[in-house]
Amino acid sequence: MKIDRLILGVYETNCYVLRSNEATKDCLIVDAGLGAGKLIKFLEKHKLNPAAVVLTHGHIDHIAGVSALRGHFPDIKVYIHKLDAEMLSEPQTNLSAMTGGSFSTEPADFSVEEQICIEQAGVKLSVLHTPGHTPGGICLYSKDEAIVFTDDTLFADSIGRTDFPCGSMEQLLKSIMEKLFTLPDEIKVYPGHGPITTIAHEKAHNPFFQ
Repeated sequence: MKIDRLILGVYETNCYVLRSNEATKDCLIVDAGLGAGKLIKFLEKHKLNPAAVVLTHGHIDHIAGVSALRGHFPDIKVYIHKLDAEMLSEPQTNLSAMTGGSFSTEPADFSVEEQICIEQAGVKLSVLHTPGHTPGGICLYSKDEAIVFTDDTLFADSIGRTDFPCGSMEQLLKSIMEKLFTLPDEIKVYPGHGPITTIAHEKAHNPFFQ
């Protein structure tokens, strides 16, 4: 799998552009945050065709680029967990109201839940429901590629915040222990913010689990 990481917006959200191989032009996007113009320029420069965008949760710094993507690529499909689906149209819960804005966009094309396999652009990702940061937070796992996209659930040497509406530290820690730390140690972790890490490193060094 070819993975390109773009860092978008003032919150430095990781946006991932996934292709089954470097030669193909079809791609799947994981998260589309603030400053999506950078993402669209990247797609146009490389003549890529985004078949879908998967939103790992419903906060503004991960969903703000959806409207721009739909404007430039009208056939793109949008995925989000069913418990975060309403956040696409609710400025209070998607936190855009806290930033002085009022972001709202059209509903997702598909709502997902635990163990559903998302297959777009030759890329297959299994959904792991990992609530805590938000009720519908998800991680995206590829056993064949030995990678997992961990949303704002697990970061390098840290974890996601739980002080936003509907956050739960208890749920978040449980999600990490039961859904992520049960994956093989060699799995590469691609988080929603910050650098890439591994399951082994986080089990051994993440201060929230020592």
